Amino acid sequence: MKKKKVIKRTKDKTALQIVKRKGHSELYDERKVYGSCFFACRNAHLSEKESEEICMQVSAAITKWIKSKKSVSSNEIFRMLIRELKNHNEDAAFLYETHRDIS
Repeated sequence: MKKKKVIKRTKDKTALQIVKRKGHSELYDERKVYGSCFFACRNAHLSEKESEEICMQVSAAITKWIKSKKSVSSNEIFRMLIRELKNHNEDAAFLYETHRDIS
């Protein structure tokens, strides 16, 4: 059964609810996208500075993409992060994608 998009009003902005793999939902948090990206980049042996630069671009692109959506699942964010990360570093994208399989 597909979940409907739930929008909550917060101070001066609208926040999108993300439907998680187990069916519950939570507010979208760009910091989580950034953190996941950063972890993958560092595991691919990129420098801290390079990882930060890549992850700022990736998280901004995903946040912009999410704002155009009516509904989004955590799996869609996962796939989008892989696509965006591949544009910057194939190894980091591979590590991000396969980490979910073993965690």
